[in-house]
Amino acid sequence: MTSTARTAEPTTRPRLFTGRHLPLVLGVIGLVTLGAFENRAVGTALPTMVREFHALGSFGLANAAPNASYLISLAIAGLWSDRRGPIPTLRAGAVSFALAQLLVGTATTMPMVITGRLLSGLAEGLLDVSLMVLVARALPAVLRPRMFSLFAAMWILPSVLGPVVTGVVTEQFGWRWVFLGAVVLLVPSWLLLRPAMRQSATSPVPERSADDAAELAAWRAALPWALAASVALFSMTVAGDHLEAHPVLGGTAVVVALLVLGRSAIRVIPAGTFVARRGFPAVVAVRALGGAAFAGVGAYLPLLLTLQHNFSPSRAGVTLSITGVCWAFGSWLQGREHGIERVTVLRTGLALMTVGLLVTSLLAWTDVTTWFGLIGWGFAGIGMGLSSSSLSVLTLDLSDHNNAGRNSSAGQMAGTMSIATALAISGTLLAFNSDNPRPWVFGVIIVAGAVLAGAGLSAAARVRRAEV
Repeated sequence: MTSTARTAEPTTRPRLFTGRHLPLVLGVIGLVTLGAFENRAVGTALPTMVREFHALGSFGLANAAPNASYLISLAIAGLWSDRRGPIPTLRAGAVSFALAQLLVGTATTMPMVITGRLLSGLAEGLLDVSLMVLVARALPAVLRPRMFSLFAAMWILPSVLGPVVTGVVTEQFGWRWVFLGAVVLLVPSWLLLRPAMRQSATSPVPERSADDAAELAAWRAALPWALAASVALFSMTVAGDHLEAHPVLGGTAVVVALLVLGRSAIRVIPAGTFVARRGFPAVVAVRALGGAAFAGVGAYLPLLLTLQHNFSPSRAGVTLSITGVCWAFGSWLQGREHGIERVTVLRTGLALMTVGLLVTSLLAWTDVTTWFGLIGWGFAGIGMGLSSSSLSVLTLDLSDHNNAGRNSSAGQMAGTMSIATALAISGTLLAFNSDNPRPWVFGVIIVAGAVLAGAGLSAAARVRRAEV
């Protein structure tokens, strides 16, 4: 061994919160936290808004609007980010977010609020995809798991404090300042992202192969189907809100919307997803199954606790706190330097989710083990944190600079559509038993979630991690 080799210094491992990565990390943290607070704030402020405008009938529309625009926004953001890089998409997302908050904050009619909510969903899709692509280009692969753990951690404070802060601001200053204040907080987050944006803008444009050009053309052709899926999602949500008053018409609308959504999914989701073909299609399939399992159950737990366990609305909200904290903890765990294969981390998370949801189902079948059922929900949350962040890492590992945007948006679109489908089916089941929901209704919903998580666990065996 030569003297030079003996005295060579070891390579310094890159770190998130030091050097040139620090502004990017702080800027992303700011944007994610801001988006999370806005998400949680709307649920608290919206009841006051519809009462002030004497528009209780528009409550469902205001809730459904961002989900519909989010879906088409994902498709546009994926194509745009891959063709032009993440910076133009990120700028458009930030501008849309600011306009959405200004429009809602200065609204004088409910249609202005709904328009602002549509813009909010558009902004969320643009920001979600562009931030993923920016992270892929600006951070080395070894730092991505920790970055995604921070994404999840930034939802803790908004989940726990968001409703409280929004309630205080609404009572003391008025609901408008909930949205106008978000515009002010957007500025420092944007400024912190500027160095990473400049670095990405000066990066060489990767050469495109013939296969990649064909994939871009196919993605462009799928955009009308993404729009159809958005309309179907919006219609399905609105119809679900009116199932009790108009069961036949509402039920028909839900079925038609599901058919359109299914047909659209075939056209916009990568080929092979429905059979979990090895590689990236399996990643998309697992994201869809896991998202539907967790969100489909979480949406009904507060109602279950209120109806069957006599929880007050505030106590029933404990499930949201459990979700935020446990999800972030699971995501933190996957970001540690544990040396475990990424696919193993993914399968561990899905196994925890499956078992946790089965334990959670005890909340429906019996009234003497509430604490045990909530512990099960906590384990499901940890499993979701492990699996969702691992899926984000795997998505970027199986992508390159030419398709990271499309792959990121494809996974999120699959998750959005699967969650919407699960909520529509479970909502229909609940609507037809709305006079006196029996325990078996909630039991079926939760067990179905466990079955979906188990299917995701099976599909995860077909995920193949790319060499980095």
